[in-house]
Amino acid sequence: MKGKIIKGIAGFYYVHDGNDKVYACKAKGIFRNRNVKPLVGDDVEFSIIHEKDMEGSITEILPRKNQLIRPAVANVDQAVVFFAMTHPEPNLNLLDRFLVTMEIQNIPVMICFNKLDLSETDKLEMLKKAYEPAGYPVYFISVYEEKGIEKIRELFQGKTTVLAGPSGVGKSSLTNLLYPQADMETGNISRKIQRGKHTTRHSQLFGIGGETYLMDTPGFSSMYVEDLDCRELKNFFPEFSIYEENCRFLGCVHVGERDCGVKTAVGEGKISESRYENYRLLYEELKDKRRY
Repeated sequence: MKGKIIKGIAGFYYVHDGNDKVYACKAKGIFRNRNVKPLVGDDVEFSIIHEKDMEGSITEILPRKNQLIRPAVANVDQAVVFFAMTHPEPNLNLLDRFLVTMEIQNIPVMICFNKLDLSETDKLEMLKKAYEPAGYPVYFISVYEEKGIEKIRELFQGKTTVLAGPSGVGKSSLTNLLYPQADMETGNISRKIQRGKHTTRHSQLFGIGGETYLMDTPGFSSMYVEDLDCRELKNFFPEFSIYEENCRFLGCVHVGERDCGVKTAVGEGKISESRYENYRLLYEELKDKRRY
């Protein structure tokens, strides 16, 4: 039989058979020998061991269209990087790290900011100005007031979407709104640390109608970009490319060089200063890793 892994907990993989049944499956030892780990989103072949107990065994993992490292999921059509406008304040450094990670893995990505009801107009304009020139669609919603939700439904239609971002920004609340059957635990923000409690502890796939799937993932308070040469980082900031022809030196990395088209564009307000600063910080981080 064929199915799709919708959840993995404590060595069990829960496989949806495409109809209305979910089987708790173990993966055969052959996958360990191949150093292959089943992921949420994997299309698999499985055999039924006990129909009454809804137990089975995964016998084959079908070829993946793609695979994300963090969050660890497979066969994704698009990603939504989900942050709050406030409570907690958006960590733009973390946001830019998410975007680089998705760019590296060639996953189309959009940015969604929740808690529109608590925000100010100038903050909306600042965020749009920072990210839309980089080619990222930016959406503002309020899960609490159910504003902008229909547009999100449209964007998700017929696709497998991974919802990723830090804790406490409303990812689980959005999932509950789009798919009430999820009945997910939602957490309150810790007033003391202004950060969300981890309410989603594992990646899980929800079928929210037709060929539409939504993956809710654990919240992240940090993200490290690894296995990337610092000199390649500029390729994952899309807004840099049109200004690179104005750089004096071939192979300019837009950090220490003079006569740099990208740095000039930052100074003229054509590239977001916060985006550039996060690029520079990440460049130095990757450079230090390369040194050691």
